Amino acid sequence: RISHLNTMMKLAITALLAGSAAAFAPAASKSSTTALSVGEYADELGTIAPTGFWDPLRLSSGIDQEKFDKYRAAELKHGRVAQLAVIGYVAPEIWRWGGDISPGIPYADIPNGLDAIDAVPFLGWVQIIAAVGIVDTKGYLGDFAAGKPDLEPEELAKRQLQELQHGRLAMLAFAELVRHDAADYGDNLITGLPFLY
Repeated sequence: RISHLNTMMKLAITALLAGSAAAFAPAASKSSTTALSVGEYADELGTIAPTGFWDPLRLSSGIDQEKFDKYRAAELKHGRVAQLAVIGYVAPEIWRWGGDISPGIPYADIPNGLDAIDAVPFLGWVQIIAAVGIVDTKGYLGDFAAGKPDLEPEELAKRQLQELQHGRLAMLAFAELVRHDAADYGDNLITGLPFLY
């Protein structure tokens, strides 16, 4: 299992390095026939130094503003989910709910990380997936008027950029937590912080 994961990890790193190498290659002079070019999104929220507008797969090439906004909303949603996932990955290392997740299965018996996938009963996964699907498709828990701060446009843009950055960092952090857990470094998911254990 570890050998297979190491091979997959090496392939993923190689693919990432190959994709990022394109950022340093000289730009080819090529005429574009699309109505919108990547340059039109260079000033969008989320464009930050040192990468600027980073789109190595050119997903924004040839799309309209509506499609770009849809992609940005998906990035924001994935970032928020990743932030919750990181908390959900780390919190059980420190604290557990009292009671049972299912009749006869206490929360304390559910292992941390990837091992929890097999420990949660099938109907538990059905409930989780159904709840997420309903929220995502029906739009429940979407736009709340209460709790929205009344900010100046500059401050609002600053905070929206911070939220995007935090989400991007959380997506990377979650990927690293899964990689670390899959590599099986021992009983403790988080190593190097002895005060946790």
